[in-house]
Amino acid sequence: MRTAWSRKAAAMAAPLRAFRLRRPGSAQKFGAAAGSLRGLLRKGCRLLQLPLAGSRLCLYEDGTELSEPFYRTLPPQTELVLLRPGESWPGCCGDVERFLAALCSRTDAVVEAARRLLEDERAPRRQRLLADLIHNLSGDSAAERRDEDGKWFEARDAYKRILELMADKLKSVRYNGSYFDRTEEEAAVRLCTKEGWFSCQGPFDRDDCPCKHSINPYTNRESRILFSTWNLDHIIEKKRSVVPELAEAVKTRDGREVNWEYFYQLLFTVDNLKLVHIACHKKTNHHLSCDKTKIYRKRKQTSEIS
Repeated sequence: MRTAWSRKAAAMAAPLRAFRLRRPGSAQKFGAAAGSLRGLLRKGCRLLQLPLAGSRLCLYEDGTELSEPFYRTLPPQTELVLLRPGESWPGCCGDVERFLAALCSRTDAVVEAARRLLEDERAPRRQRLLADLIHNLSGDSAAERRDEDGKWFEARDAYKRILELMADKLKSVRYNGSYFDRTEEEAAVRLCTKEGWFSCQGPFDRDDCPCKHSINPYTNRESRILFSTWNLDHIIEKKRSVVPELAEAVKTRDGREVNWEYFYQLLFTVDNLKLVHIACHKKTNHHLSCDKTKIYRKRKQTSEIS
């Protein structure tokens, strides 16, 4: 039975790893290094003057809350958000939404501020960004009214709703983290053995791996680094097929209901994803397309009783 002293000694023996911490809604970042999640949380709370009890750390990118095993898989300098009890973080998309809300609600003020910044800006890339922002926000706002381009706004709202449904689904299944969790009880759900061995599933156009690639990232740090070069490859390609087909389906739905679960399966599940070694990851055009019969939900047939 491990004592508190032995646990503390093990934590002290673990190599220090540096991370960037921030608070929700704040752009200020703080560096902290620790050998364990508990140690990083303790340092973060002391640094940001928060109570240790009930505080948590999550990924800035998508809001995934950290556990000790998950913490050990993170690369150094990962950006994290420190939450006090009762707080939540939806991911960096929340920052983007707040930015867009500011653009829409205070367009004139944003344009004026951008013009002032552009006068003194010398970096070419920032100059282009500011110039594009001013140009886009200074356009004819009357042409952006819903009553003048109703179909465009309807398609945008439908697309946004589909993305929200997909995001809720991903959160409900914890972003399919069970694929990589060797403690997952259902063997059909995880991609590894109970011991943590992963096997390459071969290129998109083969049923198996010709080289029999396998790896166990649970064994040591070097294996985890090598495993980070493996990929989840879309059989039907995301950029060339799935996303364009989804956008077209929303645009031309004409009263039909887009089957968002079908696109969710293609984008985020092993129905259309293969775990592949970097050597088996073919980046050529797959020349595969979505199933046209599954793009829209089938309408329920009604029969009249005479």
